Parts: sequence; structure tokens; C-alpha cells
Amino acid sequence: MAQRITSEFHRYSTAREVAAGHDLAGRTAIVTGAATGIGVETARALAEAGADVVIAARKPDLAREVIVDIDRTAPGRTSFEALDLSDLASVAAFGERWGGRPLNLLVNNAGVMACPLAYTTDGLEMQIGTNHFGHFRLAVLLTPSLVAGAQAAGVSSRVVSLSSIGHLRSDIRWEDPHFRQGGYEKWTAYGQAKTANSLFAVGFHHRHHDQGVTANAVMPGGIMTPLQRHLPIEEQRAMGWLDEHDQPVEGFKNTEQGASTSVWAALAPELEGVGGLYLEDCAEAVPWTPEHPREGVRSYALDPDSADRLWELSLETTGNV
Repeated sequence: MAQRITSEFHRYSTAREVAAGHDLAGRTAIVTGAATGIGVETARALAEAGADVVIAARKPDLAREVIVDIDRTAPGRTSFEALDLSDLASVAAFGERWGGRPLNLLVNNAGVMACPLAYTTDGLEMQIGTNHFGHFRLAVLLTPSLVAGAQAAGVSSRVVSLSSIGHLRSDIRWEDPHFRQGGYEKWTAYGQAKTANSLFAVGFHHRHHDQGVTANAVMPGGIMTPLQRHLPIEEQRAMGWLDEHDQPVEGFKNTEQGASTSVWAALAPELEGVGGLYLEDCAEAVPWTPEHPREGVRSYALDPDSADRLWELSLETTGNV
């Protein structure tokens, strides 16, 4: 690989620390799923840096509580728009409401993890349907706005795609991504969805960087948030996530630390014009090795041929032809 991109920040840096010193006045950001978890801290850090931040989420009551909280330190910079990524009609409606307004940052933060077998409104397996296909359609619809944002600001617009160490669990199941032939396993489904999030960044950057729009994938780290809603505490204990007092073990981050790499991907000057990468702990990830199994990125999650194949499948699946 080329010289690895790193930063002054580290595993436990916070979103606010990463955003400090940045002036985002006049810039607009959309953060999906920012009514809970690390999305809240991503939205907060961007708003406090001066951006107008749109929380795109399913639950208006939770989002409004977040907005009231953020407005204490960034008054008037945060708003809500309804978006259900498991329903492509909802995604299309969001895009129509957005229109041609310039956009500078799109943080595809929302996600579903390790849920029982379920299908979206459009008949897609819930995890890849929500985590990848919903975000894919959103990004495609908003691409003209991202291009306009780059032209207006004079710097690249950026797309941040939230992946996970969970990508290690599975490449894309090309022959049956929606488990229609049976054999559903929740962690395999999550793994391929997170691989898809990384491949999306590769494919999007390849297609749009010459228009001033870049994309990178982010591994935020282990954080206890509502993302674990489908995991009984007994399973979390068995996986070694909790200690004898049912507290997160060493290595887990709090939500503000978990949002730091997303904010770094959105703002870092060393990433201006740079994309198609998988980032973790505020740096470009190293290649995965058996000697260090809990860090790094597998080659299949950055493979340009797979990214092209997934792009075509996504166009066909979401109707963006």
C-alpha cells in the first residue's frame, strides 16, 4: 500500500477533539440515524463546529430531544428530517424533499446489527437492505447536491460510510445476499452488510471523486449503544463484551470516542481529495492479519472489482438505473 495516512488523534480521541479548530459555517451535513448512539455525537461535533446539521432518522421524538440537547451548545444549527432506510419509498421521498440544495457532508451512520431474519418493505434482508441498499439509494439521489456543495465551498464534499470490524465475518454472498435459499445466520448477514458499506465507499469514490466528492468507510470501534438492541445480555457476556459486573470490557469506547473517526473522515485536511479507504481509530486501517485479528481490513472489503459488481447489483436492486 502507499504511505498509510495517520493523524494526531488516536483510538480514544473524542469527536469534539477532532472537530476543534474547524469552521464549518455555511456547510450542510446530513447524519443518518443521529437520534441515538454515536450519530448523536457526530451531529453534535459538526454542529458545534458551525455546520447546519440534518438528523435523518425514523423517530422524530428522539430526534427532537437530541436537537434540544445539541442546541444548548450549537443553537439553531440542527434540524430533523424523516427517513426510514428500510423503505426505499421513504428514501426517495427524502431525496425529493431535499431537492437540489447543496450538501457538503453525508454521514451514513444508521444501522441494524444481528437481528433475527426479517425483510425490509422492499423484500430485502433487513441488515444489508437497511445498512447498504437504503444508504446506497440515498447517496445516489443526493449526489447532485454533493457536487453542488463542493462547487460552492471550493473543497470536496465527503461521504462517510459506517462499516465495522464485523466485515471480517463475511464477504458479499453474491449468490444469495438475502438468504432466500435459507441458512440465515445473523452475524454472517451483518458481516456482508458491513463489507458492502466498505465496498460502497470504494465504488462511490471511484465514480465521483473527479466531481469533487469523495467517500471513505469508517470502523467506529466497539461502543455500547442501541445497536445492541437485538443481543441479550447473556450473549454479550458470552462474547466477552462485558465483565463480571456487566460493564463493557477494556477496549470499548464511549459514544463521543466512537464518533471520532466519523468526524475525522468528514473533516481531516489530510483526507482532502482522498477516498476509497477504510479508516479506524482516526487513521487509515492496516491490512488484517491473523496475528492481530481484532483490527484492520480484509482485502475483499476494498476490492475494486467487487465494488463495481456491488454497484451494479445495487442499481438493479434499488431501481437507480
